[in-house]
Amino acid sequence: MKKVIFVVDNILKWFLIVIMGVNVINVLWQVFTRFILNNPSSFTEELARYLLIWVGVLGAAYAHRLKMHLAIDVLTERFTGNTHHYSRIFIEACVFLFALFVMFIGGANLVDLTLTLNQISAALQVKLGYVYSVIPISGLLIMFYSGLFIIDEFRALNGNAEPLMEDAAPKDTTSTLD
Repeated sequence: MKKVIFVVDNILKWFLIVIMGVNVINVLWQVFTRFILNNPSSFTEELARYLLIWVGVLGAAYAHRLKMHLAIDVLTERFTGNTHHYSRIFIEACVFLFALFVMFIGGANLVDLTLTLNQISAALQVKLGYVYSVIPISGLLIMFYSGLFIIDEFRALNGNAEPLMEDAAPKDTTSTLD
């Protein structure tokens, strides 16, 4: 299972890096054509918007994986023992249900509706359903990570110290106490 997690993490990470790199090149092209050539490119603004949507929504799934998302944990971090584990299970279950109902099911309905109505973007001439498909994809990823976090909490409750979800957050090697 750890190999599957590793593969999903790396695919998501590198996909985000590539999308961001493409977006930087796209915006540089827009600036070049607008200010140097005095003839702005017609598609770059819309492409930048759609790439930013993908980076933001998929980035939320990756931030959830790294536990770098915004969380108000003043109360839950004061819990100890089993209460701490049960509170984390509850929180992850809420995240899982939100990702299931709002992002996956609601996003899939949105994609289906926009594809059925054949909505096309103005400049790129791409079906908007493809752009919106990032919502259910991100929902699946968040559900995947939440499910694994829940499994890890149950494993910790049963005395299994080795978690499935190893810390994937980058290590801070700098010290602020210099």
